[in-house]
Amino acid sequence: MSNRETITEELGPEAAEADGQAKSSEAVERGPVEMTVGEVVDLNEDQTATDRHPISPILKLREEVRGELRRQAAERAEDGGSKDVSAEPSPEADEPASGSLAHARDVLERLRARVRAQVLGRDDVIDLVLVALLADGHVLLEDFPGSGKTTLAKSLGTSIIDAVSVDTEVDTEVDTVVDGEDAPPIAPFRRIQFTPDLLPSDVTGVSIFNATDHTFQFRQGPIFAHVVLADEINRTSPKVQAAMLEAMAEKQVTVDNVTYALDPLFFVIATQNPLDLAGTYPLPVAQLDRFLFKIRMFHIDRGAELEVLETWRDRRDAEREDLPKVSRDEVLAARAAVDQWVKIDGRIKEALVDIAQTIRADDRVLQGCSTRSLVLILPALQALAALRGRDYVSTDDLATLIPRVLGHRLEPAPGLSNVDEIIDDALAGAVEGLSRSTLRRR
Repeated sequence: MSNRETITEELGPEAAEADGQAKSSEAVERGPVEMTVGEVVDLNEDQTATDRHPISPILKLREEVRGELRRQAAERAEDGGSKDVSAEPSPEADEPASGSLAHARDVLERLRARVRAQVLGRDDVIDLVLVALLADGHVLLEDFPGSGKTTLAKSLGTSIIDAVSVDTEVDTEVDTVVDGEDAPPIAPFRRIQFTPDLLPSDVTGVSIFNATDHTFQFRQGPIFAHVVLADEINRTSPKVQAAMLEAMAEKQVTVDNVTYALDPLFFVIATQNPLDLAGTYPLPVAQLDRFLFKIRMFHIDRGAELEVLETWRDRRDAEREDLPKVSRDEVLAARAAVDQWVKIDGRIKEALVDIAQTIRADDRVLQGCSTRSLVLILPALQALAALRGRDYVSTDDLATLIPRVLGHRLEPAPGLSNVDEIIDDALAGAVEGLSRSTLRRR
């Protein structure tokens, strides 16, 4: 084995290269004779170990090079790893740090791109769904069959990866199941078709008797998922709707007097048909109040519908590998970042209270909006501001979300069916007050 091979084996190719450079420099300083001897000793690999003659100055230099390389390696280890100052910066260096507002925007943009690639002509609805996801709310979609509701929910659910699991170990003091690693993983997406004969256990899960060890084991229902599509939720009985109410409000289900925790990312997209109401059970006000948004969807325009026909095969068969997915932890980190970094001015909160008070005092309203609705709209305003690239909530954000948040929470007086005019009147006064306060500060 040659000296170069020995150095390569002991210290790696970098040491061998440095050794060669050092020997060449030493040979030049010593003159052509010593360089020739050094080259012969180093390059003649056919010689045996007894045939090679040691040249002490070169060996001394090699030891110095080895010592220097060891010292540099130790310094790099202390700094947390090897660093190559001549290397190009990695792409990860430009990525926003997790927990920052920039990272939250990046998460929203990735989700938006993936959903828009599958659902065409629904950009405003997609943005509202993403706002609800980031605000930890739920969405009720009211539209005709075949309008893309299932596709929207499925594309959102399959865009979120890295599912976690729920353990079956019970805390005996509170009978609540805590997070763990032994149960089946949480599914990214589940669809529940609600029918009149559906049972609560069909949604939440059921305890099954194990004849081997004579114990009951809980089998998770479809509600244990990141994104759940509750299709035609108004077609099921109030008993099943009550089970959904607990899951949406508390992120938990109770089976056989034992409470099982859902994933923190748990997000419901429910649908109902506005026309075919035969055999349906209208959602109670208490459950309507659990939905952050009620979005009335309409038919898409001609251009978008034509694009759907032209691209339906590609969107059905192709998996968009060029559009990166988002992990569950990234979505939760984005929620925390938006809550921390997007500011809500006190005057925005005053405007919210003024809108609620004005609506409740209106003679055209039998039941006004709840205080809970005002609390739920705060993170939604922050999420919309982040989606629009701002770190503060503006009047435009307020005007966009107020009709979506309050529209399904109001009960109009007899003879009135549309509450949009009532909301617009209350919103106009609040926006005018905000404008005046801004002018006074200037």
